[in-house]
Amino acid sequence: MNKSIRNTLLAAAAIVSMSQAAFAQPANTAQPAKNVVLVHGAFADGSGWRGVYDLLTARGYRVTIVQNPLTSLEDDVAATKRALDRQDGPTILVGHSWGGSVITEAGVDPKVTGLVYVSALSPDAGESTAQQYEGFAPATEFVLDKAQDGFAFVDRDRFKAGFAHDVADADVAFMRDSQVPINLSAFGTKLKNAAWRTKPSWAVIASEDKAFDQAMLDHMAKRIGAKVTKVSASHALFMTQPKVVADVIDQAARQAAAAAK
Repeated sequence: MNKSIRNTLLAAAAIVSMSQAAFAQPANTAQPAKNVVLVHGAFADGSGWRGVYDLLTARGYRVTIVQNPLTSLEDDVAATKRALDRQDGPTILVGHSWGGSVITEAGVDPKVTGLVYVSALSPDAGESTAQQYEGFAPATEFVLDKAQDGFAFVDRDRFKAGFAHDVADADVAFMRDSQVPINLSAFGTKLKNAAWRTKPSWAVIASEDKAFDQAMLDHMAKRIGAKVTKVSASHALFMTQPKVVADVIDQAARQAAAAAK
């Protein structure tokens, strides 16, 4: 074999070897999430996320809002999974109040790169939502009107004080009269998964939330290792503090990707 042909073959072999090595290395595909799925809580619907939606879409995010039936944990998780199935890549999953239990169960989806709890519940696997209240002071201003069929509304006369004291009266009246009742049996259902055990978490806590004892919100956020942001607001902070909530979601999208690298 002449020297020229031999050198050509050696060069070709080197290129093949380098290509194989490149394919053997796992590609670093961690990118900031551009998808956000918002999950509302009890007594509300997805329309309360409008302010957060507007801010996030203006920043280039693709935002999907879940409409929970509030009939059971399983039904709400199924509704959230349907939304996650429509996402085309890394997704930040956000839950308010009861929605926190929903995202804790549904957030094990591989598309979910981070979880944001907005004054939200965060049970562990094997725990029920109701167990999160044990050992904490009762929310005396957050009064429920329980129907015989097992569903409950927030009491009409206590709605503003307990749910949305920082919302204008006309808006409170609409929220009160359009509220979606929840099947209280959902609070007794034990979760099978706890996504916060494997996914990074963030928490936005309303310092004037009357639906939960503040010590309870602090305890839950600490237990899941969430990065905490506190804001002066009522339980309706998903409506009244859209910029704070949107900023934390934006932070989660960026930091979750950085942590995965």
